[in-house]
Amino acid sequence: MIRISTIFIAICMVLVAASLGLVLYAVAGISGTESAIVALTALTFLILYNAVSMRLRDRSDVGGQIADLSRGTADLARQVAEFGRRLATIEARIASSNSANSDRIQSVVGEINELGGLVRQLATTVSAHEDLIAGNAPVPAPAPVARQEPEAPLDLIATLEEERPAALPPLPAPPPLRPAAPAIQTQTANPVQTSNGRNQTQLLATLRNAIDENRIDIFLQPMVSLPQRKVRFYEAVTRLRHERDQLVAAEEFISIAEASGLIGRIDNMVMLRCVQVLRRLMVRNKEVGVFCNVAASTLGNSTTFAQYLDFLEANRALAPSLVLEFKQSTFRNLGPAETENLAALAQRGFRFSIDHVTDLRIEPRELADRGVRFIKVPASLLLDPRQASASDIHPSDLSDLLGRFGIDLIAERIEGERAVIDLLDYDVRFGQGFLFAPPRPLRPEGPSATAAPNQAQDTQGSNGSGTPSSSATSAASAPQRVTGNAALARRI
Repeated sequence: MIRISTIFIAICMVLVAASLGLVLYAVAGISGTESAIVALTALTFLILYNAVSMRLRDRSDVGGQIADLSRGTADLARQVAEFGRRLATIEARIASSNSANSDRIQSVVGEINELGGLVRQLATTVSAHEDLIAGNAPVPAPAPVARQEPEAPLDLIATLEEERPAALPPLPAPPPLRPAAPAIQTQTANPVQTSNGRNQTQLLATLRNAIDENRIDIFLQPMVSLPQRKVRFYEAVTRLRHERDQLVAAEEFISIAEASGLIGRIDNMVMLRCVQVLRRLMVRNKEVGVFCNVAASTLGNSTTFAQYLDFLEANRALAPSLVLEFKQSTFRNLGPAETENLAALAQRGFRFSIDHVTDLRIEPRELADRGVRFIKVPASLLLDPRQASASDIHPSDLSDLLGRFGIDLIAERIEGERAVIDLLDYDVRFGQGFLFAPPRPLRPEGPSATAAPNQAQDTQGSNGSGTPSSSATSAASAPQRVTGNAALARRI
């Protein structure tokens, strides 16, 4: 678009040329034709002069702009070079830090592997020493002699209590050893604790009286981390106290309680005691947890479960430390009501555990979706070579598979150091069994809840049911070995 100044200059040049022609025509007497030619010549000269002057002025302006652009480009190139130098410095620092971190990680991994080797060597040495001690120790007498000395488990409990650090609530002081006559008397009373010699009707009456008189006792058995053997959890084991202060294992009365419909009341009493025990334990250690067994009939009974859920709702703050334990068969036979009740517990933040595992056909994704965070598998089942072909996964890979879904594997019923060495190869993080500690009673909180620790049966299973194996019996006859294991666990 033509600028206004250019139009003004053109008009002025025309006026100047016309004025020059008129002056020549009027004053000089030149003809009109010659005056017009002179005027056009002057106009042409003015036009050429204006064009040349404007071109020179534009060239100087463009030269200045090009110089400015050159200076800007030089500044930009200098800044880019500076940024490149800084980026190279940062990359060099990152590479050096990554190299240093990788070296540190490698050194830490090497130290951890070395410590693991030392722990395994230590466990192997202890196992060899136990074998030597077992070979040098006198051979125990047959079964009748073992039944004539029922006080040996008392020495085992007292020895473990002296050697292990205080992790449980205070225990009552064990009574002194009785003479032979009370031992014989205890021997004659033992049939009261066995299901073969007890009439089920009498056992049912005893069970009802025990529930009415609050004679359902709680024993605690620790679960330790491997290989450190630090106490991380406790399992609440149920015992029924007879009128003569003799204990009946849970395996003897659970089936009768489920058939008679009393299992709901027992579960409510056990849960109340578990909450009380957990509150006492958390005064010393906030990271401790308690496993509490729940029966399948309690989960399926709407009336009993409503009371159960109301109590758990009132103690919802303890959900991170209170683990509800169910049998594997219970999870495999869940109905619509049980599934809904289980989801209600999971929504309130309670975690679940599975015990009584009979095979390794496990679906970890489904269990994790239902809130299962622990699975307890017997050590004998994990170490059974036949399970590698009978299950979908090798037992050595089970811990890693469960860990991907946030489930911890606990090996239970561990009774020897050799089993611990093999379980460490399977990357098992937690263990439970008589090797670490048997179930032990708590000090009663009131005079109405007195227990009889001198007649405790250290058994294991659902609600702590089961029978101690031969290794536990040999441990009772050789308290020196148990003392050494307890001291070793404390040092590790």
